[in-house]
Amino acid sequence: MADLEYSVSGHVATILLNRPDRKNAFTLDMVDAWADAITEAGRDDRVRAVVVTGAGDAFCSGVDLTEFTSQDRTPLQEKELLTERVHRVARAMNALAKPTIAAVRGVAVGAGMDMSLMCDIRFAGQSARFSEGYIRVGLVPGDGGCYYLPRIVGTATALRLLWTGAFVDANEALSIGLVSEVHDDERVLDAAYQLAEEVSQRAPIAVEVVKRAVRQGLNHDLDTALDLISSHQAVVLSTADSAEAMSAFREKRAPSFQRR
Repeated sequence: MADLEYSVSGHVATILLNRPDRKNAFTLDMVDAWADAITEAGRDDRVRAVVVTGAGDAFCSGVDLTEFTSQDRTPLQEKELLTERVHRVARAMNALAKPTIAAVRGVAVGAGMDMSLMCDIRFAGQSARFSEGYIRVGLVPGDGGCYYLPRIVGTATALRLLWTGAFVDANEALSIGLVSEVHDDERVLDAAYQLAEEVSQRAPIAVEVVKRAVRQGLNHDLDTALDLISSHQAVVLSTADSAEAMSAFREKRAPSFQRR
């Protein structure tokens, strides 16, 4: 069994963090496999949504400190370790146009929490506990936490969590908007797959353009966003999938999309 497993069933890909004995703490080899899996999902036209989850009773406890802690690396080497290896996952997730859903059970701590924040949507099991625990060991979030968390929960709440390293349980995570839904542990992965399957039945190009437009809208003024969406709409309307969606709607049948 690989420490990270990538699989595709129908139109949904799964990335499974698979070191349950270490609460899925990730190694550099896992980081490389993770980034490669995301890139593969982006290239594979079969894949229309991606679910990320952890094996056993945890999502991810962060980096495996036995591999990442070193007194021998220079500051430049420390920076390069992040930018050239660890950050490959964040960049690959940012480049992925397809929807991503994290199904979180147990702890998502430090870089493990950051990895969940990279997903478009997070579902939590009742056992889920989130913490940006870097500050507890005198570090700063090294994998995008300072970027993602304020955009999800707002600046003040993000700073509280980043400054304290406090743990947030599933119900508090739901109340602050960190997760979209809370389910029993045995149900949370099924709920993530259910949403992934539902989204995968929509016109895939339109789904991808919606994701792109939302991200662009976070970084542009209204006029720019409206100008971009008018171009997006013109392109989407020209696709065969758009015509198929409209025909299926009128004929009250299930559509058949080809991503073209």
